[in-house]
Amino acid sequence: MAKTASIGIRVDPELKEAIDAAAKEDRRSVASYIEKLIAVDLEKKGLLPKSR
Repeated sequence: MAKTASIGIRVDPELKEAIDAAAKEDRRSVASYIEKLIAVDLEKKGLLPKSR
């Protein structure tokens, strides 16, 4: 199993509600949804190799 690192953040409650809704719509956990968003952004900026 791959090792993972933990990141703790605080966000505005309104933002959290929107993240919860978006994650649910995407059928992902909040953590998985946020990880996907970060990965896509980093790929666009050339800071992370593009995934498949």
